[in-house]
Amino acid sequence: MSGLIDQMELSRERLATLLRSTGTEEDELFERSASVKQAYLGHIVYLRGLIELSNICEKDCFYCGIRHSNRELNRYRLTHKEVLDAIRFAHQKGFGSVAIQSGERSSPAFIRGIDKIVRDAQKITGGEIGITLSCGEQTEETYRRWFESGAERYLLRIETSSEKLYKRLHPADEKHSYARRIRAVEALRKTGYQTGSGVMIGLPFQSEEDLADDLLFMREMDIDMCGMGPYLEHAATPLWEERHLLLPLSDRLSLSLRMVALLRILMPDINIAATTALQAIDKEGREAAIRIGANVLMPNITPARYREDYFLYENKPLSARDDEEELGYLDARLQAIGHRIGYHRKGNSLRYKKRTGREQ
Repeated sequence: MSGLIDQMELSRERLATLLRSTGTEEDELFERSASVKQAYLGHIVYLRGLIELSNICEKDCFYCGIRHSNRELNRYRLTHKEVLDAIRFAHQKGFGSVAIQSGERSSPAFIRGIDKIVRDAQKITGGEIGITLSCGEQTEETYRRWFESGAERYLLRIETSSEKLYKRLHPADEKHSYARRIRAVEALRKTGYQTGSGVMIGLPFQSEEDLADDLLFMREMDIDMCGMGPYLEHAATPLWEERHLLLPLSDRLSLSLRMVALLRILMPDINIAATTALQAIDKEGREAAIRIGANVLMPNITPARYREDYFLYENKPLSARDDEEELGYLDARLQAIGHRIGYHRKGNSLRYKKRTGREQ
């Protein structure tokens, strides 16, 4: 298989076939993707300290546990001090970057709050900490404001590149428009961010051909980083009613790993996160993704008392270790699979540098 991947264009049909691979064929795929990662990125894994800023959301996506209509959820927002304390911890412990994630909001107060976090993060770390934002669809003006304040990366997952499937996952209104989502990703690239996207894998109604299209979409959009993982259902969502259509969890995990491997082969120089959803299925799921193509980990550094309330899906993994112990655990786990953490390194996308000629 390795030779075939080298020598031929990975068409939609070929990608879909590889997404169904098992046994020896799957092993060869993983061997190839691991060698591509090694050639381009080596065995360094970059850290993004994940700060779950707020579970307050204006959107009502059918798959998401923090959707606006979920009345069973305890809503919260971290204080400015709590966010800065988490950023200080990350900086002191050698995290090159933090990722600030939130439910989607667009009020002037929310926009000002993110702006102040970004500016103050630069002040307290001497500009040394990288800032990734994942705060949903905003206007181009807002994206530019946050970028000029010091945010370097932005992750806006498309969730699926199929407009037909997208419509089955969202209410039928302008706030949940597929075209609006695409425009937002395009605005991020135009603004100058290292731009990230990603998809859910193993959704109801989703085929391997849909996932092949997702891979080609990310290459066509020329993204700089990707965060994707298995779809995990949540009982307080409309999509829960379709759970009988889902693959078993183990199959969703395997399919997700094949997606990571194929994206690494398609886009050798981007950053790919080993997402928490992988760990929700298998405690070693993130390590499996690192072995075959991922190069970013996102340890959760949200204050512990809030973590259960950022409840996107069932069985969210919550460590009993404190943040410092968790870092030591991750370090040891990575060393056990022949990798090491790139302490004090932002880990900017090589593809971004190549595309723009800039090193943020």
